[in-house]
Amino acid sequence: MTVNLELGRALARPLNERGQGLIKIVEDQWFDRKDAKVSPLSLANSEISFANADGGTIVVGVSNGRVMGTDSFQKHRNELIQAAINFSEPPVRARATLVECLNDEGKEDHLLVIEIEPSEKVHSNQKDEVFLSVGDENRKLTHRQRDELLYDKGQSSFEATIIGEATPADLDEDLIRNYASAVGHPDTDRLLVARSLIKPSGEITAACILLFGKNPQQFLPEAYIRVLKYIGTERGAGRSQQLRIDEKIEGPIPRALIAARNLIDQVQPRRRALTSEGTFSEVPSVPADAWLEGLVNAAVHRSYSVGGDHIRIDVFDDRIEVESPGRFPGLISLADPLHATRFARNPRIARVCSDLSFGQELGEGIRRMFQEMRAAGLADPMYEQKSASVRLSLLTLPVDQEMAAQLPKGSQAIVGLLRRYGPLGTGEIAEYVELSKPAVLKRLNALKDNNLIGWHGKSSKDPRAVWFVK
Repeated sequence: MTVNLELGRALARPLNERGQGLIKIVEDQWFDRKDAKVSPLSLANSEISFANADGGTIVVGVSNGRVMGTDSFQKHRNELIQAAINFSEPPVRARATLVECLNDEGKEDHLLVIEIEPSEKVHSNQKDEVFLSVGDENRKLTHRQRDELLYDKGQSSFEATIIGEATPADLDEDLIRNYASAVGHPDTDRLLVARSLIKPSGEITAACILLFGKNPQQFLPEAYIRVLKYIGTERGAGRSQQLRIDEKIEGPIPRALIAARNLIDQVQPRRRALTSEGTFSEVPSVPADAWLEGLVNAAVHRSYSVGGDHIRIDVFDDRIEVESPGRFPGLISLADPLHATRFARNPRIARVCSDLSFGQELGEGIRRMFQEMRAAGLADPMYEQKSASVRLSLLTLPVDQEMAAQLPKGSQAIVGLLRRYGPLGTGEIAEYVELSKPAVLKRLNALKDNNLIGWHGKSSKDPRAVWFVK
């Protein structure tokens, strides 16, 4: 049965309270309610949506504040139980259970509870439509988004692979007990199986080792976080290198995140400012909530494949950079990260970290970073897709928010790019921000008109012409 804490509590209530308990649960990334008359195809689309994302639970027979039950629709209920087999390709892995309740008429009835596992494959319906669970909605994907999902699903299968050499002795029992306590589950073994972290046969997955292993790096050597602190604004090389701290943080993800957070908090860039107490003091230059979201997103959504690199946090006097292996884990153009369609490359890891209150879901976490940086009067977060990794830069660059609101979307990212890399040509900028040249020129000219950047070249067709920050 389900390990969702609110759902588990609702289903454990007395019969006369069970339905109302389910009505009060907020529908979200992992939970949905359906009317007893829902069509098998519509139900299958919801099952597809959950399977393509992070898994979830659907309760049929409770909808719009009513407890209908399903006993009056037994033939239809049987069709709903078969919906995943009959209307999804390949068939979604779904487990259906009948749960007793009292309906609105006070009669004994049954709800249909369907639990869907996260899948390593991309599922579609009979019309070849693909859906993805985004917040509390089923979002139909475009062809481009479907291709991105196929690519990421290929990477996501790694967390579900079996670590053949691992045994229960390699797991940290204290961490597992703490997790079981956090979700209110009485049986740690059943919990790990329900979360698809351990197979029913007892085999241990990569996700389980990464989350609860005593020493995950014994099996996955690159699964660590590296924090580097530089003096100044450049890495330098050789004798000119300004590296002061280089610390490798190992261990299971929950403990590594806490250790990395504490270290970054100590070495983050600071500035003197007037505090609420009326005195000048050293305060963080980058909002803590912004870089913490970046750190958690890196640990949760990075590519953990054997050939992957480690997570790297570079701290400079004027910025914090978070670099993680793999492509950006979402169906999105990097030119507009604020409107990410959430997708967890590692849904098992993402679910556990959410249960343990580490960070926000991907889309919400990105929005929170933007909000925190803008509230501090700083430039928007900047993402770059490199050949084998994604880099997030959080700059201590002050921005006139009123002026920024009047500029075309993505203009701030271009300013940050020029500040980071110096003068660049139009084509280079377009490649970085993943926009067409005409779209980039529109933003560049708007920035130039506002005297934020300059242009240097012999003529409008000069191939060596560059843009620069004034």
